[in-house]
Amino acid sequence: MKLQIERLSPHQNAKVFGVLMALGSLVFLVPFFLFALLLAPAEQAPPVWMVLIFPVIYLVVGYLSMVAGCALYNVMFKYVGGFEYIAQPKDAG
Repeated sequence: MKLQIERLSPHQNAKVFGVLMALGSLVFLVPFFLFALLLAPAEQAPPVWMVLIFPVIYLVVGYLSMVAGCALYNVMFKYVGGFEYIAQPKDAG
């Protein structure tokens, strides 16, 4: 059975995406920060607050962009349709 997603929940999707963005930023931020601490002279080393502020920035930007994307999807669904997928009931036996 072919189905379409009629509406995306902006807040719920944005919460999940924002947290994923924040956690995903740590995968790159922590190793680069440690690398910079090892190689940079002491007076030019990056401040520690950067490790804390960048995931927060990623969370906020990810949240806002997903809210805007879901809202746009919900408006455009009326005109162009939605994501389509095929669903099949799982066999009981």
